[in-house]
Amino acid sequence: MLSDTHPKMEALQIELLRKTPPWRKVEMLGQMYETTKQLALVGLRHRHPEASEAELRRRLADLLLGPQLAERVYGPLRPIKEDDEDVD
Repeated sequence: MLSDTHPKMEALQIELLRKTPPWRKVEMLGQMYETTKQLALVGLRHRHPEASEAELRRRLADLLLGPQLAERVYGPLRPIKEDDEDVD
């Protein structure tokens, strides 16, 4: 499955994952989602160093929802001043 993982370790990971209770799997998914959002924000900050935090969150909405839905929900993408309404 994973090319950089020794087959014995991979088998152990799969066994442990199968034994993991559903609530813990959901918790792990939530943690992965939060990590993904943080990594996306780092990339957005790198590409748009002049953008405010509110604008970066609006750009993140484009990534997560797609541009069309994000625009319907949050309005058009525009430079947003720090004191403007939060988008999450």
